[in-house]
This record gives sequence, C-alpha cells and structure tokens, in this order.
Amino acid sequence: MTDVGHRSPEPDEAAPGWSVRHVAYGDPDAVALTEEVQEIYVERYGGPDATPLDPLMFDPPEGSFFVGYLDGVPAASGAWRRSPAGALGVEPGSGAAVEIKRMYVRPAFWRRGLARRMLSHLEADAAASGARLVVLETGDQQPEAIELYLSSGYTPIPGFGYYADSPSSRSFAKLLHP
Repeated sequence: MTDVGHRSPEPDEAAPGWSVRHVAYGDPDAVALTEEVQEIYVERYGGPDATPLDPLMFDPPEGSFFVGYLDGVPAASGAWRRSPAGALGVEPGSGAAVEIKRMYVRPAFWRRGLARRMLSHLEADAAASGARLVVLETGDQQPEAIELYLSSGYTPIPGFGYYADSPSSRSFAKLLHP
C-alpha cells in the first residue's frame, strides 16, 4: 500500500482552519471516519454500506482518499476511485470516469460548508488525474447529500454499481472541466 499519510495538509485560504490531507485508506483518521459513516448508514438504512471495496482502489493512480481537518481535528472524509464501467459516453477502462466514495462530515461540523469544500477538493484532484466525469451514489435517506450534489451541478443518472437496482439508491454524475 502506498504511504501517503505523511503529506502536509493543504490549507484552504477561504476557510481559516480548514485543511485537507491525502491519506492511505488505513490511516487512523480515515478508519475512524469510515466507521462513523457506516454507523449512520445502519441508523438510516438498517445496515452498513455493503459495496465491495479494496483499499488499493484508493491508492494513486487508481484513486485517492482524503481527510479534512478543521483546526487540526478530523472533521470530514472523501475519496474517489477509477470507475471500471463506462458511463455517459466515457470509454470503459479509460480512467476518464471516477466514482466518489466515503463522503462524510462528522455531525459536530455540519452546516459549515465542509461537505461542499471536500466535494470540490475531490473533483479538482480527480480532474488533475485525468478524470472527465464523476459519478456517485447516495440514498434516499440522505436528503442533505442529495441537495449538496444537486446544488453542486450533479444530475440524476440511472443506478449503477452495487446498488443499481435498489429502490432507495440515487445516482448522480457531473462532467468535469479540464
């Protein structure tokens, strides 16, 4: 596994105290945030996200995992991975389509714009890696996530991936600008 956890956090000049650090999937802060979001899935859906994930999916160049810190405290997470399936006219296996995973903001940090900042960071990082399209999936019990994605320029698409046929699944896509 690539050791990416020692990179310095990248400060966000527009949000004092906010920084994002590229980490390995097994980084302790990443693990804690992932476990917390799974608990929320259990509360809202009756079980955790069962999507099969290999931690190597989040190692560059196949993907990246990030933790966002507010005043040095881990507050948010987000990741992207290459999408193996063709989507919306993007050639399968071209690396031009990525999927966002593990977007999460701890409840103590809600309503501060951190989810939007993390989403923006993920999109910029994916675009820098050659991605032209971002896809993601959320559920109907996460209206705040659906609103974030719609207000960030994502459009609904047919279901894909592990939850493609789930009636509670909501899928979205956004074209990235190079």
